[in-house]
Formats: sequence, C-alpha cells, structure tokens
Amino acid sequence: MAYGELIKNFEKIREYLRQFYVYGFRSRDEFSDLGDRRSYDNERRRVQSWLDEYYTFRNGRDGKQVFLSVDSRSVVHNPLYRAFKTKTFTRNDIVLHFYIMDILKEHGSADQNEIMDALDQEYGDLFEGNIPDERTVRNKLNELEELGILNKQRLGKRTVFSVTEDKTDLSGWWDAIAFYSEAAPLGVVGSFLLDKTDEDPEYYRFKHNYIMHAIDSEILCGLIIAIDEKKTVNITVNSLGQTFVFDNVPLKIYVSTETGREYLLSWNRKDGRFVFTRIDRIVKVKLGKGAPDWDEIEERYKKEQDHIWGVSYGGLEKVGELEHITFELKVNSDEPFIIDRLEREKRCGSVIELEEGRWLFSADVYDAKELLSWINTFIGRITAFKCSNPSVTEKFYTDLERMAASYE
Repeated sequence: MAYGELIKNFEKIREYLRQFYVYGFRSRDEFSDLGDRRSYDNERRRVQSWLDEYYTFRNGRDGKQVFLSVDSRSVVHNPLYRAFKTKTFTRNDIVLHFYIMDILKEHGSADQNEIMDALDQEYGDLFEGNIPDERTVRNKLNELEELGILNKQRLGKRTVFSVTEDKTDLSGWWDAIAFYSEAAPLGVVGSFLLDKTDEDPEYYRFKHNYIMHAIDSEILCGLIIAIDEKKTVNITVNSLGQTFVFDNVPLKIYVSTETGREYLLSWNRKDGRFVFTRIDRIVKVKLGKGAPDWDEIEERYKKEQDHIWGVSYGGLEKVGELEHITFELKVNSDEPFIIDRLEREKRCGSVIELEEGRWLFSADVYDAKELLSWINTFIGRITAFKCSNPSVTEKFYTDLERMAASYE
C-alpha cells in the first residue's frame, strides 16, 4: 500500500470499541488478553480522540473503568464510522498525490514517463532532490486508478492516465443517503458520501439504532462480495477465547431486529450442513475460488428456510431433523389483538382456532429451543405445551416452576 493505516491492526481496535461500548466494566489490568498496558493506553487514547463526547469512566473496586455512553436517539450519525476515516500518510506520499493531480489537471492526460518528467522539472525543488522513483510513481498511479480517482487507458504502446470526471449528481439523494447510512448494514458507505456535502440532513432519529454493526463493516463487505461473486470464503472465528478456521460457502446475511446483531448463513462442506456464524466474532475473511455448486446449495436453502425460526439449525447430533412444537392458548372474545399478534409474529408457524376462545400454534423447525423466549410472552394464556424434543419440553416446564417459586 502507498500509505500506512494509523490502525495497524483494525481487529484490535474493533475489539477495544466493543469492550468499551458493549461491556464497559473492565479495568486497565483486565485488558491483558488484548495486549500490554502500553498497548491499552495507546488504543484508549485513540478511541478517546475520535469519541471524546461519548467517552467517560467510573471508578470501580478494581480501578478506573473506561466506557462509551451513546444515546442512539440523540446522535444524528453513527459515531463509530470514524474508526474507518483515520489514516496517516508519509510526507512524500501525500505530496505525490497532489502533484500528480496537478499535473493531470494541467496536461489533461499523460503517461508515466511524462509524469516523471513533470515531477522533476516542476516540483523537483519541493522534493528537496529526492524525486520518487519509477516504481513509487507507478504504484501511486495504479492505486489512484483502483480507487476510481484516475482513468487508465491504452493508446498504442502508451498507458495514459487522466483525472476521472465526476458526473454524479447526488443533490437529490442526500435524504436517502442519510437514511441509508444509519439503517443499512453497510451504512459506512453512506457516511463517506455524506462527507462530500455541506447540506447534511440532520432530522433522522432512530429509537432503536444498533450502532455496533458499524465496526463489522469491513468483515461484512468481504462476505457480501463473496456472496455476490458466488465464491467460497475462508473465515477465522474467535469464540470464547478460541480461534477456529472454516472454509464455507456463504449464502445469506441475517440481521436481528431485536439486537441489530448480524449473522452469516453458510454451507459447511466438512459437516455437510448449514451453519450460522455471528459476524462480530469473525476476525478475518479471505475470498476463495468460485463455488461450482453455489446454485445447488441455494436451492437447498430455499427448501429449508421455511423451517428456520431464528439463527440456528440445531446441534450436530440432529443435522436435518425437524422438531415439532405446539402450544394452545385461551383468548377471550374481546382480545382480538392477541390473535393479530400471533398472526403477525408466527413466522414459519401456523395458527388455527380449535374452538371459540381456544387457539393452537404449531411449527416444524430445526431448533425448537429458539421459540421458548417468544412463547413465554404468552404465559398466563397457555393451556398446553408439547415438543418432540424432550429437552425443550423439560426446559419450558422447569422455567415455569422456577418462576412460580420466585413468587412464593
């Protein structure tokens, strides 16, 4: 790369941001798993420089505990996008960028040799005699071309560069871009676009704005590219202090409406099954080769998706096995809103009226345990519960007994 990132290891700062924002109860000495004390101090100061207005601390029993406090309803834009907007450049690198742009603005177009000559004749004194070599200039030109700043075309034996003309008119799109930047999983793209305007819409507020997905944008982008190009991915996952590496076929991104947490649904060839992986636990994504059976895997998913309640396919011991779960509930005639809610939230289940005031919900899913928290919101109306998985039935009634005991 022609420039160095201020964050040499983004995964480390990603973890610090997560610790400060999501948890916020660890003292300086408890960050040993993320580096030594000096590393902690450097990362903490970096986070504070970006997010000073949200940075605070408390003095706990184990010392000072740093955390980020953000009321998502009061922020116009996700502040965590700032982590992607901090770069550092060498002196020669930044001046070379602007000198090349000046030369091409003046000459319209030029090849590498002509640019080298112009740098020597017009800007030699400014480089103090240390004119960049051909390789440095070539790398810079190629980098600017990859970023879309320059056009590159072949004219006979010459490769000519020119400044890309920006014909895009975003004047009628700022409202949509502002909404996208907060509502979409890759909203960081919208955030970068908003940096180009002085007319930034500031009237959007989100009651439930889950801002932590911002720091997963780089990982998510790699996964979306793999899905779009129907390629395999090599993903490194850090879970509960252990690191795992998988070669999977990515298929779909799931986003929780309750927590904002993002999940990758992929096909694990080793186990011969679909698996869900929390994206905030993926630390590295490497694109692989094209997956020749991608369409076949997608067709299989389409047949099975009607039996996925949340983000689980159950345990390895029951690959592909469905679990049948039902519960009956009593609903008074003046409570149609209960039935409306059942119909609205049933997902892959079905709701039928057995007799007046008596209703039945049933579903065939890969992991019935996922339904329990939702089913428990109807406690007090449930008159019967059954599940083909005995452990789910046992948990349901055990939880009932524990709840009853807490009121005795």
